[in-house]
Amino acid sequence: MSHFCHRARVRCGAGLPAALLFVGATLVAAAPAVAAGGGHRARLSADLADHLAVGSQSIRVIVHGERAEIDALAARYNLRVARYLKSGAVFVVNAGQLEALRQDETQDHLSGDIRLQSSVDAMMAESIGADQVWAGSDDLPALTGEGISVAVIDSGIDTRHAALRRRVLVTRDFTGGDGVDRFGHGTHVAAIIAGRAGRTMDTREQRGIAPGAYLLNLRVLGDDGSGSASDVIDAIDWTIEHRHEFNVRIINLSLGAPVMQPYRDDPLCEAVERAVRAGLVVVVAAGNYGRTAEGVDVMGGIATPGNSPFAITVGALDTHGTAKRSDDTLAPYSAKGPTRFDLNLKPDVVAPGTRVVSAEAADSYLARTYAMRHVAGTGANAYMQLSGTSMAAGVVSGSVALLLEQKSALNPSRTKAILQLSSTFLPTVGLFGAGAGAINALGAVQLLDTARISATEIAGEVSLGSGLLTGSIQPASKNRLTRTPPSSRTVTVKQILWSTGGDQILWGTSAGDHILWGTAVGDQILWGTSTGDHILWGTSAVGDQILWGTWVGDQILWGTSTGDQILWGTSTGDQILWGTADGDF
Repeated sequence: MSHFCHRARVRCGAGLPAALLFVGATLVAAAPAVAAGGGHRARLSADLADHLAVGSQSIRVIVHGERAEIDALAARYNLRVARYLKSGAVFVVNAGQLEALRQDETQDHLSGDIRLQSSVDAMMAESIGADQVWAGSDDLPALTGEGISVAVIDSGIDTRHAALRRRVLVTRDFTGGDGVDRFGHGTHVAAIIAGRAGRTMDTREQRGIAPGAYLLNLRVLGDDGSGSASDVIDAIDWTIEHRHEFNVRIINLSLGAPVMQPYRDDPLCEAVERAVRAGLVVVVAAGNYGRTAEGVDVMGGIATPGNSPFAITVGALDTHGTAKRSDDTLAPYSAKGPTRFDLNLKPDVVAPGTRVVSAEAADSYLARTYAMRHVAGTGANAYMQLSGTSMAAGVVSGSVALLLEQKSALNPSRTKAILQLSSTFLPTVGLFGAGAGAINALGAVQLLDTARISATEIAGEVSLGSGLLTGSIQPASKNRLTRTPPSSRTVTVKQILWSTGGDQILWGTSAGDHILWGTAVGDQILWGTSTGDHILWGTSAVGDQILWGTWVGDQILWGTSTGDQILWGTSTGDQILWGTADGDF
């Protein structure tokens, strides 16, 4: 498991998974390996299939079941239990034992205990309007995330740093250590989320997006910035269990690994789903797999667990050192969709992630190895500059804390919808590059207050919300309806993306008419032009929905939440939100 930090040429993490094949403009996702022969065969993640093929003798495999079932499995095949999980266990097996486990009727699918890493490479707060949210206005209260706790599942937190003193409520180390951040990644991310203002003249402008929020230091990455999936799963389940004790509302996962199996089989994605169903907003870095080591842009590099439809998956923007949003571009390293196997629309949103200044952990690996990234302060008041989708995820987690302070009753689905509806769409990179677009914390706060997608002014520029929901808020049931994509427009076909892993078609031109249709997490149609009329239609977990209109003109959002709703109006003019009380934002 890797952090996602793009460190000056400083890239943490592996390249694009080998199972993604490119043929011209067509992307084909290789299906998981299927065992030959009769009888029961549990589905294998791609890494386990490789281990089986080469006869590996020491394989860490995650199995599912209750404690008694796990012990029975261990006894049946003479297996060593490396660790117990709330949802199963980790066995250390050889290839023969793996094949035996695969044939056991109690196992539907098996997953490798893969290694993850963090995702790393200032105008950050101002560029999303957070500074205006802190200040408040006649219509809106000042918000800092006060009372909201964020679980930072990472490489640890340097609690001695001035920006983070008295911010950390509890420390728990799932690697068996003491929770100290000797790598430096977790401290940087934590201060982006909730760091207090610096203590010296040259650092006092540095602060997190939600400086009033609290943090949980849950260490899962070691001194080299890597860790195991099972540690992350343990940390997520621990957070679910203790969420009421510490008022945890958000989990930040600035880490990931290449996707090895469909999200429904991925134990990391299963843990994310458990957290969201328990009421926690889970923010995940998209990964830094947007470009190969040779500098070639690639699609389909979203990392796990960012491939989960339940997560808010975040890509990275390069703000080019200004607070203006008009010059923002997608960072070249930021992973783009669709997701491997499932071909879901990801990322969900993008946020500033390049050359972000935040707290520097004392005597950490990153501080020692990349001393040129130090920008201000010394000792417990030192700051350094890093880049990556890790940093962007921290920006979104802080923004969510502001929203939850404003309205504590927000659930994960509505939180995600508000972030997306208020984001600024980036037509040059499209849905698979930036999802609904660049987040706007000020716009999100205003939408939550007024139920209107209104224009905001940031750095002297007017910024408009796209009103776009990409994908489903949460997955629909497996009982899908059959939809037919619209065919009333004639287009010049320059690209087709199609897969039978939840039938999908992307058809059209990159900057012109296009159709996205399929059953990634529920039947959906996105149709229209990049700068003109568009329709998003399909099912989500809450019912049929239609989004129609122009990017900057009339818009209609209709569907069921817990009751029928209509959002109608112009992006800069009158708007109406109608529905039942339970369905209102």
